[in-house]
Amino acid sequence: MDLAPWLGGAATVCSTVSFAPQAWKVIRTRRTDGISVRTYSVTVAAFACWLGYGLMLGEWPIIVSNVVCLAFSIFILTMTVLPRRSREAVAGAIAPPLQPPLDPPADQPGGPAQNSA
Repeated sequence: MDLAPWLGGAATVCSTVSFAPQAWKVIRTRRTDGISVRTYSVTVAAFACWLGYGLMLGEWPIIVSNVVCLAFSIFILTMTVLPRRSREAVAGAIAPPLQPPLDPPADQPGGPAQNSA
């Protein structure tokens, strides 16, 4: 049994899935401080090169994994360089913002009417 395809498949899954938590965090929090524009610029360039390499070889596993990774890294880079208002608009179109818990109604335990006594 040739383990190379299995190892390649595992690497593909790990590489692809590794960007999802960062992208989701940016969407949910609308914050990008701490994300390096230089690092993600190099990452985008690397995935673009890997995609070109996969296309030249006609190797669909390289193509598919790098298309997904390139899309995630372009999204994260774009969100990092966008002005806050634009970043919030993009993230809001994907998922609603995190809301702080609402105060309990006045007639409920812990509400303003009960705390004012």
